[in-house]
Amino acid sequence: MKVTAATRSRARHFAMQAIYQWQMNGNPLHVIEAEFHTDNDMSKVDTEYFHELFHGVAADKSALDACFLPHLKTLPLEKLDPVTLALLRQATFELKNRVDVPYKVVINEAVNLAKKFGAEDSHKFVNGVLDKVAADLRALEFNAARS
Repeated sequence: MKVTAATRSRARHFAMQAIYQWQMNGNPLHVIEAEFHTDNDMSKVDTEYFHELFHGVAADKSALDACFLPHLKTLPLEKLDPVTLALLRQATFELKNRVDVPYKVVINEAVNLAKKFGAEDSHKFVNGVLDKVAADLRALEFNAARS
């Protein structure tokens, strides 16, 4: 299958849902991933990217949380709704590990998913936090885009 922006978007969509499910029920990753492949039409999904995001977030959860935690101000991690938490973890993983994907694309995709699945106005919060994470993790790219 050819990797396109659309197949990547769908991979992010399903990965966010899988991360959400993993956060909520703690089932093994392979079980959740198998359910997604069984229950969804994955023919137009970059399944390798889905797998990388899902497993990467689970493997590096603490380090990812540490990247965005300082930007939550006084809000403790436990107070984040599970959709917002899944999106912040997923996007932070991409910002940290997928430098081939422009930071603006990562943030835009996360904001769009927040608009679709998150609480009202959560997209504004996600955008603000990820903008700060991008400034930290992708300083050269971030500063070049700002000038």
